Amino acid sequence: MGEEPVVTTTTERDATVISLRGEVDEDNAPSLAGALAQAAAGGLPRTVVDLSGTPFVDSSVLHALLDAQRAHADAGSVLVLAGPLHTAVRRLFEVTGAAAAFRMADSLATAMTC
Repeated sequence: MGEEPVVTTTTERDATVISLRGEVDEDNAPSLAGALAQAAAGGLPRTVVDLSGTPFVDSSVLHALLDAQRAHADAGSVLVLAGPLHTAVRRLFEVTGAAAAFRMADSLATAMTC
């Protein structure tokens, strides 16, 4: 059994960083969606979602990220997804074609500047 899923939010420099740990699915998507909405409304120019700590996300997480992408664009801020992505997470973005909707970076450090 994997670690308990956790969504945490921190501020680093001029960015909100939302980190996912463990397998995140429809049970945890509302807390992710709330954190993303708060970040979009928070006024910082960049939000980074660190997906490197999650081996699995489902479509509810993808929907939350797509909604957040629109909210960030409307707010004039940038949403960046940071990896490296685990195989199952990368596959979800590839199979759905959603990867093209996001700015993605190979690491948290790169996501802070791209």
